[in-house]
Amino acid sequence: MGDKKIYFTAVEVAKILGVSKGHAYKLIQKLNNELSEKGFLVVAGKIPVRYFEERYYGFIA
Repeated sequence: MGDKKIYFTAVEVAKILGVSKGHAYKLIQKLNNELSEKGFLVVAGKIPVRYFEERYYGFIA
């Protein structure tokens, strides 16, 4: 897989969005719930980079 990052942590999400770490955890939980409803496996406290970019910045991989 190389050095490419797959997941963002709450600390990274907080820094990117300029919010508190607690709020970043809530956002990650919401996004992970969306992924879970779609049938994906999720990692608590982390969000896939591609999904985060798609939801918050409109990127399509």
